[in-house]
Amino acid sequence: MKLAQLKQKLSGVRRSAWKPIVQEGDGDLTASKFAGKPWLSADETWPTCPNCQKPMQFFLQLNLEQLPESLNGKFGSGLLQFFYCTSYNEPLCEVDCEVVRIIQPNSTPSEMDIPEIEDLFPAKLIVEWEERDEYPDRQEIKLDNYTIDNKAFDIVYQRPPREDKLAGWPSWVQDPEYPNCPTCNHEMNQFIFQIDSGDDTINIPYNWGDMGAAYLLQCPEHKEQVALVWQCH
Repeated sequence: MKLAQLKQKLSGVRRSAWKPIVQEGDGDLTASKFAGKPWLSADETWPTCPNCQKPMQFFLQLNLEQLPESLNGKFGSGLLQFFYCTSYNEPLCEVDCEVVRIIQPNSTPSEMDIPEIEDLFPAKLIVEWEERDEYPDRQEIKLDNYTIDNKAFDIVYQRPPREDKLAGWPSWVQDPEYPNCPTCNHEMNQFIFQIDSGDDTINIPYNWGDMGAAYLLQCPEHKEQVALVWQCH
């Protein structure tokens, strides 16, 4: 299969992804950010781990109405928030102790301070988005019955970098993994955000297992249904 033909074949699965450009420090309560102070309603408390009863780390907030223009309305409206328990003490809280939700900041916000959390993540404000094209990996696409030259595929494909990113295709550590929507039981295959592990290219100083990655996913039909999947080597 010629390279030009392969590019044409893959054009239908090309997606735009955006790398978050950040600056140190917090921002407005409704801003897109890593860590810092999230928007919370005045009538709620900071999310607490149901296992160890400690306050969870705040990982990410995305203002869904202030994303790149081409994503306008794709993920709904409001604030996507992600909290996760990073406690390594007994009882271990590394699995299934998270809050992933979309809320509407329409009421009076809380004035509470950030609670005491061990190894609290430093705040980083997302100030810009850097766009690029991405293609899915081999496990997520079917190219009919063509015999594809591996070198040609790799030239076009160029596996998405393992880094924090908005939209595009997940850079799966293992096989693709989409949970079912609790409302319609269809795959929650709308990929929102990837949080990666471990080096200077990422924004949260946390390792997902053995240098893995976390993926925030959404039901394309029921946008209020969002979920976390994470994988490691």
